[in-house]
This record gives sequence, structure tokens and C-alpha cells, in this order.
Amino acid sequence: MDNRIYGYIRVSTREQNEERQVIAMREVGVPDRNIYKDKQSGKDFDRPQYKKLLRKIKKDDLLYIKSIDRLGRNYTEILEQWRFLTKEKGIDIVVLDMPLLDTRRGKDLLGTFLSDIVLQVLSFVAENERTNIRQRQAEGIAAAKARGIRFGRPPKPLPDGFHQAYQQWKSGALTGTAAARMCKMPLSTFRYRAEIYENVRLL
Repeated sequence: MDNRIYGYIRVSTREQNEERQVIAMREVGVPDRNIYKDKQSGKDFDRPQYKKLLRKIKKDDLLYIKSIDRLGRNYTEILEQWRFLTKEKGIDIVVLDMPLLDTRRGKDLLGTFLSDIVLQVLSFVAENERTNIRQRQAEGIAAAKARGIRFGRPPKPLPDGFHQAYQQWKSGALTGTAAARMCKMPLSTFRYRAEIYENVRLL
């Protein structure tokens, strides 16, 4: 029976809890050779080890996952994948952190109905949390920028002669194009750096 039991593990690059999932798989008897691991986002199902698992798993096999968000984070895709695995592939799925999501139980209409409801709720929660994380990140970045924190690579130091070119440009003695040429930079870059330079001088 060992070769009919599989486990799927997913961790993102930001969270390193793979071992916890591995231990959980071993505790329910999944052999190490049948544990498939992906280390990437759960935004879709384009993952190498998951695809390999799909090629390997057959009708009446059993698949364990630690929690529904390890399968994925997109509400619609989780539901589609769940139905593909259980209906088209004909396998059973057990979500270890949610005993109600065990397709070996409740094969009758009521059991299937309850399982579908729980799955839809949990899938929605998983995607909603993903959306909230993105929103919190965006709000954090916006707040940081408002405090003057810059993101990305630090700007290159100003070239020699920038102050002289800037002064002549401000006084009208040089055009922007000529000043930029003097500094050996594109006109748009010169104007951008000149604006920052002026703001710093005014502080």
C-alpha cells in the first residue's frame, strides 16, 4: 500500500517550515520517496514537483497535504484542482489540519456536500489572507515612502561638475540639453537629479 500513499508539501521562499510538513507526512505513513516538495508561491499550480506528482498518482491513490493553503492560495484554482483530483483522477485527499476534509469519509451525498462547503470556505479564507498580505505590504511600502525611505538601488553619486552645470542651467546660461551633456547624462536624468539636488539644498 506504501506506493499508493503520497504527500505534497509546499513552502514559499519566505517561510521555512518544510520540516514540520515532512514530519506530519511521516507520521501518517507516507514514505519519503512519495513526498513531493515545491518551494515557491501558491498563486497557481504551475509547479514542477506538483506536476510530477500528478503524472505519478493514479486512481484510488491517497494524497495527504498538511493544510489547504499548502495546496494553493487561489480560491478558484483550489476548487478546480480539488475536483480534478477527486473526480477525474479518482484519488482520495486528506487535509491533516482539517479532519472534515477527508474524502475517504462521507462518500454519501451529505458527506460530499459538507466537504464541499468546508473546502469552499477554507479556500476563500486562504485567498483572502493572500489578498490581505499584499494589501499590508503595499500599505507598508506607502507608509515607508511617506517617511522618506527609498526603495531600490541607491542613486549614483553626482558627477564632477554637476554643481557648476546646475548653477549655469538655473541662471539660464546653459540649456538643459547642454547641462546634461556637460554631466554626461541623459536630459531626463539631469532634470530628475537637479530636482532632488534643489530639494536637498532647500532643506
